[in-house]
Amino acid sequence: MDVPPDRVRDGADDRDDPDRSERRRHRRPLGEAGKQDQQRHDHDPAAYAEERTEEARDEPDQNEHSRIVRAVSELDRLAEAPERAAIVLDVDGTLAPIVSRPEQASVPEETRRELERLAGRYALVACVSGRTGDDARRLVGVDGLRYVGSHGLELSPDAPRWRDEIHRFAAGVEWPVEDKGLTVSFHYREAQDEDAALEYLEEVAERARAAGLVPRFGRKVLEIRPPVDADKGTAVTTLLEEAKLRRALYAGDDTTDLDAFRALDGLDVGVRIAVSSDEAPQELVRAADVVVSSPAQLLTLLARL
Repeated sequence: MDVPPDRVRDGADDRDDPDRSERRRHRRPLGEAGKQDQQRHDHDPAAYAEERTEEARDEPDQNEHSRIVRAVSELDRLAEAPERAAIVLDVDGTLAPIVSRPEQASVPEETRRELERLAGRYALVACVSGRTGDDARRLVGVDGLRYVGSHGLELSPDAPRWRDEIHRFAAGVEWPVEDKGLTVSFHYREAQDEDAALEYLEEVAERARAAGLVPRFGRKVLEIRPPVDADKGTAVTTLLEEAKLRRALYAGDDTTDLDAFRALDGLDVGVRIAVSSDEAPQELVRAADVVVSSPAQLLTLLARL
């Protein structure tokens, strides 16, 4: 099976990194394959791996070959028995390219067609989003998928009782707020002075902690969540247990997706895909088995499953 990622790696040693905020621009520590390497991946990853084995004699990374082979093997195992596997995906930054304002986001039509194909082939195709489930369903616009919103909080019976408390807190913040029902978000992507905006939102985060709420930074956003043991990881675990599946792929682009990556630990097959960018957290890239550089490149990979 052809695989077109920028980087294929075994990131198991880094999957326990603690959550960190996006308080600085992250550099991807692994780098990405050059254009020639990407073309080799697109045409024949096995042949590419063979070449890399020969080249490894003169390179410091002796494990590149085995990393590629392991990741390709795991993807093959998903594709060979789709009735036993799940495809679980983040939405913004993963299926829909990041835009200045969340309401401007859109999922390309070719991505929708691919999701429809996958839904007819795999036991489960799901979207786990920071948006509400209804909003994710509207944005993705594909029937036959399972949608879980608010980073998995929608599956928690304890989250709704914090709704009023979170909205009262948001009312006291002098910043435009995105109301997601069980959470609220403060975006600063369009701030004229990003440093000043981040400094103010750091203060907001401290106030949220003092109020017993949970602040979490992501890609140019501060989200305020209820103090409930629910996240994308618990959502993925619930979805897989309900469907009785032990094989899964998860793709995401931000800090909250690390929880979903960890939920694949211990499965018979678990493939973690990071959609990287200049804003992507380093720990997400390190924890991934496969790194792609854009939603368009993720689409190319999904088309091979």
